[in-house]
Amino acid sequence: MGVPDTGDTAWMLASAALVLLMTPGLAFFYGGMTRSKSVLNMMMMSMSALGLIGVLWVLFGYSMAFGNDVGLGLLGNPFEHLGLSGLFGGQYLEGDAGEAVSIPLVNTIPATVFAAFQAMFAIITVALISGAAADRLRFGPWLAFAGIWATVVYFPVAHWVFSFDGVTAETGGWIANNLAAIDFAGGTAVHINSGAAALALCLVLGKRRGWPREPMRPHNLTLVMLGSGLLWFGWFGFNAGSAVAADGVAGITFVNTLVATSAGMLGWLLTERFRDGKPTSLGAASGVVAGLVAITPSCSSVSPVGAIAVGAIAGVVCALAVGLKFRLGFDDSLDVVGVHLVGGMIGTLLVGLFATDSTPGGVNGLFYGGGFDQLWRQAVGGFAVLIYSFVLSIVIAYLVKATFGLRATDEAEVGGMDESEHAESAYDFSTLRVGGGLGSHRPIVTPGGTDREPQVTATTSKEG
Repeated sequence: MGVPDTGDTAWMLASAALVLLMTPGLAFFYGGMTRSKSVLNMMMMSMSALGLIGVLWVLFGYSMAFGNDVGLGLLGNPFEHLGLSGLFGGQYLEGDAGEAVSIPLVNTIPATVFAAFQAMFAIITVALISGAAADRLRFGPWLAFAGIWATVVYFPVAHWVFSFDGVTAETGGWIANNLAAIDFAGGTAVHINSGAAALALCLVLGKRRGWPREPMRPHNLTLVMLGSGLLWFGWFGFNAGSAVAADGVAGITFVNTLVATSAGMLGWLLTERFRDGKPTSLGAASGVVAGLVAITPSCSSVSPVGAIAVGAIAGVVCALAVGLKFRLGFDDSLDVVGVHLVGGMIGTLLVGLFATDSTPGGVNGLFYGGGFDQLWRQAVGGFAVLIYSFVLSIVIAYLVKATFGLRATDEAEVGGMDESEHAESAYDFSTLRVGGGLGSHRPIVTPGGTDREPQVTATTSKEG
């Protein structure tokens, strides 16, 4: 019990809302990258994470991630905070005598605010995976996979990375405490974790029909650009909010998030310019995300100049990495592996090179005289999450496949996932009218159509 700091609490409430906005932003980003016949299905897989993971987080997810450790830094007590019990209660309003408010706190903010902020991390992590399975994953099995994956993979890994001694639990996770690897806002728990799961899921699903022979271009680059902008905006809450206070730590992480993302975009565009001859809007949006991913683990431990280097390296390497799927033969539809797995690993390892003790991280990397000490810690933490997530994700995917089936039928895939899974269409072309100029066109409706959705087979024109 304690008295919350009102400034810190206001900042963390705003940060939680910013991180929530990232999931609809991701839905736009992923939705624009798919073909028009499956855009709603893709957006639904992102948005459904809000519903499913939000409920699981309150029931037991927070307790598994931030409850007191039940052994070796691997898992929080899943029964300690069931339904967020123990995180609320106390005196919320001032009494007649004007005595101070006293409620459960994490640092200087209400424990419920911290739980809400971390819930948004769990939601976006699950949503990220879905991009690898675009155009062929059925919606019901996706929900089954997502719920099981969050329970057995994300919640434990969040405990490894985010749970600290004396801050959120009496005993914390092994990566944060025993290994002392730095992951300020989730390069391992969010990006390496989701990227490894995405690789496993697309391997179990198999390739899309016609890939890679047929072109499968983004159907709406405007949505992609909008989504990347919303992700960048929300990411300030993601990174700077991880300071859990409105202070100087939030300030440096905010600046580093800005400049690393800017450098990531420039790095990707320059790579496209030299490799392909022209920079693209899709490359700009992808470079933004690559820079955001890479700076996430390191935003509290590198200088602003170091952040520029981290972002630029990520932009170049991720731009090159997304093409590996064609050489290696795995159909990662929306480049989750190339951006999130590779970008998360880059950001995690570069802490061991660019970290400086003049920042809140308090350690020196190789380039600042710290030797290889921090670098090996970063490598162990990153690869441990990668292997754990990949192996468990393979098992979960095969389990769901054997139980419910994962992949849509060939007919559904050809016709589009929107119609087969949701009986909807993102763009209604059932009626077509073009007015003015030389004439107008009206549809001819043949028998078998309905009043709601007439079947259009031809058009007639009448000179105006």
